[in-house]
Amino acid sequence: MRKLIYGMNLTLDGYIAAPGDDIGWSVPSDELFQFWSDQLQATDLSLYGHKLWQTMSSYWPTGDQQPNATPAEIEFARRWRDMSKVVFSSTIDKVDWNTRLVTGDAIAEITRLKAEDGGPMDIGGATLAGAAMRAGLIDEYVLATAPVLVGGGTPFFTALDSWVNLNLVETRTFPCGVILTRYETRR
Repeated sequence: MRKLIYGMNLTLDGYIAAPGDDIGWSVPSDELFQFWSDQLQATDLSLYGHKLWQTMSSYWPTGDQQPNATPAEIEFARRWRDMSKVVFSSTIDKVDWNTRLVTGDAIAEITRLKAEDGGPMDIGGATLAGAAMRAGLIDEYVLATAPVLVGGGTPFFTALDSWVNLNLVETRTFPCGVILTRYETRR
């Protein structure tokens, strides 16, 4: 069975985007960016909701061709473009860059993908990840918490029907005061 990992940058008050989908507060250090790039390298399949897919696909397919791209950004762009991805959406009708579109039941498809042989999967997008959380499908949470309060927006965590007990497996400090915590779901 494959592991499903939900990880993102978030604010100290728990938001992945401020009101108006503003992510301007999230400017990762070179070290944090490299961490996420290494996570991507270790991931076999990425699952996206439509909003995060639109954000990622608006930049990363050509991120390595930008005149000011750093070596880390070039590496990330190539990894992102080449890796297998699934987008869950009923509003998008076309995807590119080694991506498959699913318009049906996301939870049924994620459950099917988890049951397959293969490496870890990551999931991104608050709505999609929230549905997977409520269904008990998330195996690991990776939080890169920035020292900023935005007071509202899109929360990292969703309302749950029952508690989810976790085990802390890693903590790490990055420049600019970002604290990384990684938890596994206690089953």
